[in-house]
Amino acid sequence: MARVKANQCYLAMIQLSMYSCIMDKQLATSIFESLASGVRLDVYRLLVKKGPDGMVAGEIATALDIPPSNLSFHLKTLTHANLLTVEQEGRFQRYRANMPLMVDLVKYLTEECCSGNTGQCADLQQLTISPEWGLSRNSFAQTNG
Repeated sequence: MARVKANQCYLAMIQLSMYSCIMDKQLATSIFESLASGVRLDVYRLLVKKGPDGMVAGEIATALDIPPSNLSFHLKTLTHANLLTVEQEGRFQRYRANMPLMVDLVKYLTEECCSGNTGQCADLQQLTISPEWGLSRNSFAQTNG
């Protein structure tokens, strides 16, 4: 019981640290390298579609028609890049897309939009995570506003 609670606390700390990460060129490059595989891109997009409920590995393999042995390699790569979070559920592992990290990546890519004059660009101030992901703050406005 104590081990389960410790794992839940660790998972919460990991999710919090991923949300407040500092995006830089090295991290952005690592993310793009991880998504450079068509299979990994399909996995990530599927998990984005599933939202905060995520999916267990077997469901992902079935949905994408990927052999489980091949899928485990791709899930490991995405998890090491912090693009996915993973939570143990009995015998299964549930994977979720790390949406705050992707939002930070988009902000990093667009932070100098129109030479820093964001009034000429799309309203990036509205870039945020929807409440169903459990994050309701407008992170772009808070870090750049």
